[in-house]
Amino acid sequence: MATSAENVLKPDFGASRKHFIFTDEHEQLRESITSFAQKELAPHAEEWEETTFPDSVFPRMGELGFLGLDKPEEYGGQGGDYYTSLVLAESLVHARSGGLGMGIAVHTDMAMPPILAFGTEEQKQEWVVPAIAGQKILCLGITEPDAGSDVNGIKTRAVRDGDDYIINGSKTYITNGHRADVIVLVTKTDTDAGHDGVTLFLVPMDAPGVIREKRLQKLGMHASDTALLAFQDVRVPASAVLGQVGKGFYHIMWELQGERLIGAAGCVAAAQHCFEMTLQYALERTAFGRQIGKFQVTRHKFAEMATKIETARQLVYMTAWRFQNGEYPVREISMAKLHASRISVEVADECIQIHGGAGYMKEYGVERVWRDLRLNRIGAGTDEIMLDVIGRSYGL
Repeated sequence: MATSAENVLKPDFGASRKHFIFTDEHEQLRESITSFAQKELAPHAEEWEETTFPDSVFPRMGELGFLGLDKPEEYGGQGGDYYTSLVLAESLVHARSGGLGMGIAVHTDMAMPPILAFGTEEQKQEWVVPAIAGQKILCLGITEPDAGSDVNGIKTRAVRDGDDYIINGSKTYITNGHRADVIVLVTKTDTDAGHDGVTLFLVPMDAPGVIREKRLQKLGMHASDTALLAFQDVRVPASAVLGQVGKGFYHIMWELQGERLIGAAGCVAAAQHCFEMTLQYALERTAFGRQIGKFQVTRHKFAEMATKIETARQLVYMTAWRFQNGEYPVREISMAKLHASRISVEVADECIQIHGGAGYMKEYGVERVWRDLRLNRIGAGTDEIMLDVIGRSYGL
């Protein structure tokens, strides 16, 4: 029997963007975080570009349960799966503040995971429980003035002195550095042991000798505080060691994988948000008697952008599925981070072009998206490092 024209399956371009990794509960969470971001955060976005977002955001998000979505219930978390952290990263783009999203991500997905994975029960009770509640703020200290991508090249030293360690050195580009209560600090405990001479410490930021130097001025992410820190004869007990002495390099390399995937998800969401802002503009702005979106050259720009965004989204989601299911796909995580950060900047740049002169003006917000996204090609592993990780994975 022939199929009638009415029964032929037709394209549904308005279908929801659900992916199989997300359940109805994930989508409800997405709606909740998006609503919070739009109502309580976005109205202050312009102000926070000048002042940085306030510390009060942390207890508010802790109160709502957003700081421990995938963290164990025994420490105050929600006990959700890894996908809930992706939902948080994606939904916070509606705050219209890349700096805020980065500050929260450092707290939830960069500094907290190694404490949960390698910390003692006492360390988890002291730092993770209040961090999930938003009562304590966390930061991560890896980069130094003379060591960034080369983690093994750090010079901050921790020297054993009886039952204590004495720490000297400096860190730079530290997100949350001016507001944090504790830093997950990467140090050298043995300068001759290479990768086996790196140790992590949990250092309270109010400890004598911890100096919060100037707030650094950046191209983008203005809403986040970025610090230059100094450590001068900072004495901490041996109980401040996080994980095993000499195994800090391996601990931090593990942490970076989850961080990179979360960052990739945020890049895709920000690119999508910028795309939608620009699509609305293209349907409203007229030139030569018609909407600029109706010109073939503009239509093709949107087609290119949409394709780039979707390829990055599928790579991120499938890699997240593997990560959630117990795999450790470092190659694909590196690919996702590389690809998503690159296409997000390309999309934001094209969106500025479509806006024309208006896109270069602050009032439309598109230029800020580009400035904020540009960091993702550097932070948590540069493009060059990602390419090297990928290349080495093939035995090259």
